Amino acid sequence: MKVFTLTLLLIGLLIAPLSSVDTHTDSTRIQVIIQSDTIHDLSSYVIEQGGKINLSLDIINAISVSVPNTVYQAMKQNPALKLYSEERSFQISNNSDEDDSDEEYQVRSAESDFVNLSNTNLLHEQGITGRGVTVAFIDTGIETFNKILKDTSGRERVLAHYNAITDVEKTSNFKSSDKNGHGTHLTSIVANKKIDLNGGNKGVAPDVDLVIVKAFNKDGEGQFVHILRALDWIANNQEKYSIDVLNLSFSAPPNSFYWNDLINQAVMKLWKAGIVVVASAGNLGPNPMTIGVPGNLPYIITVGAMTDNYTPDDSSDDRMTTFSASGPTLEGFVKPDLVAPGGHITSLMSKKSVLAEAHPEFHVDGRYFTMSGTSQATAVVSGIAALILSMDNGLTPDQVKCRLKSTAKLATDGNGNLLYTIFAQGAGLVDARDAVYGSNNDCANRGLDIESDLAGTQHYMGLARVDTEGRYYMQSPDGIMWNDGIMWNDGIMWNDGIMWNDGIMWNDGIMWNDGIMWNDGIMWNDGIMWNDGIMWNDGIMWNDGIMWNDGIMWNDGIMWNDGIMWNDGIMWNDGIMWNDGIMWNDGIMWNDSVLGTANWVDQQ
Repeated sequence: MKVFTLTLLLIGLLIAPLSSVDTHTDSTRIQVIIQSDTIHDLSSYVIEQGGKINLSLDIINAISVSVPNTVYQAMKQNPALKLYSEERSFQISNNSDEDDSDEEYQVRSAESDFVNLSNTNLLHEQGITGRGVTVAFIDTGIETFNKILKDTSGRERVLAHYNAITDVEKTSNFKSSDKNGHGTHLTSIVANKKIDLNGGNKGVAPDVDLVIVKAFNKDGEGQFVHILRALDWIANNQEKYSIDVLNLSFSAPPNSFYWNDLINQAVMKLWKAGIVVVASAGNLGPNPMTIGVPGNLPYIITVGAMTDNYTPDDSSDDRMTTFSASGPTLEGFVKPDLVAPGGHITSLMSKKSVLAEAHPEFHVDGRYFTMSGTSQATAVVSGIAALILSMDNGLTPDQVKCRLKSTAKLATDGNGNLLYTIFAQGAGLVDARDAVYGSNNDCANRGLDIESDLAGTQHYMGLARVDTEGRYYMQSPDGIMWNDGIMWNDGIMWNDGIMWNDGIMWNDGIMWNDGIMWNDGIMWNDGIMWNDGIMWNDGIMWNDGIMWNDGIMWNDGIMWNDGIMWNDGIMWNDGIMWNDGIMWNDGIMWNDSVLGTANWVDQQ
């Protein structure tokens, strides 16, 4: 029989990405981020030992320091400290120089097709424009275009501009800060107050207030510590500027589980504090398991990209872009959560920006520029989240996420079958009108406890699995696979969390204690075994006297069919199974190379 497993592909990943081989001399000074529950005492110790505190990151109980190598070596031996390299960097999520299609890239007029594709125009006609809601961007800054600085009534609406690279904040007299162009492009997608030739708004939410945070340089690269400082600033100024929505259109490959990533920890804090965080899936698709950080975080809203195929008035040839990253995540969660227009999006950008000068052929109508990317799709959803909150500012981030997912439209073929797996399209194409007027508020992040996650007392895995042939599918907690009649909102949510110690094991053959402990020698639960010190079977070993962590893995003599057989009750191939010809998505397998045109339909 075929054994189906959940492959995490995590060999060699460590919580703290620091090399165990140190070539530094005693005179070397090391730049490092240190996380501890006793930051105040640690700061005093660093200073006493000749170190320097570069910045405090209160949001994650961490400090960025420069210390002598001898002090660094001593800290590495302290199990109460977690050390992180500052060398990691992130990239903005855009495809500036090419579209997703095989056809020649077309430059269109400066019309906001994405507004109509997302049904946002129907809300504008009813006067719903995002007024009273504040959207923040962590990106490359902004160009001081009047169409961004002022709303439709002429009111100044940029509340603050913070440069996380130089640590400078301004609340007035703004100067252009976006030498790259990406941040301006995204901000314009959300907030452009200009009316297009068809009489509609060019921006998704043209009357929102804005908070601009610059953390990326002219080349679109953001340093780890600058992004953390940006997130920390957002947390410290959330109440001051009434920040409701945060747009994160950047990505980097995961190098740990979601809960051990410092960027994700900070983003989780913001979500818990009431900020709706919208992040890009990344542009490394369409292969599975290509979702980046922070889009891999199960709590937030992660967005992939679709395209109208250059025919905005004809939805019959709409399709997913080929660059949009796909799930599942390393922990088995379905991502993205939904998709939005992200192909050849036309929005504001200075002619003197790096992107515009590198690709002048994509500049249209003076100050407009055409780009493709999940960054652009993310901005569309951030604007729609603002529209939802402008109608009901009492909604929590979980409720906004539920509104967006429960009203999205799935891509199907001509026979009503899913055209793309949920790992590519999530809940489907965003629908602004239905999301604003929706009533479903209790369908997102069920089974997850963000407080316990942040406290480190409980972490979660998703429901995604992969078979021995590399095909991904969904499994419910009782072991029965999802089939084509069980949709994502039928009660057991795609992103419901299954606790790590709830009895459903990671049976992928790559054991958690394969020699390199995931926490640098510290076991999963801070030194306490999986089940609070009690062996897996209440003190009784796995019926051969060999314990889980004795270095001998599943193939030590207790095979899968040794009495606790996979086929002792619900067999993997006993009926509605993957290898019985009835695929979970109506026969369209995950690794199907055909990218067909979509018919976006309601899930109900």
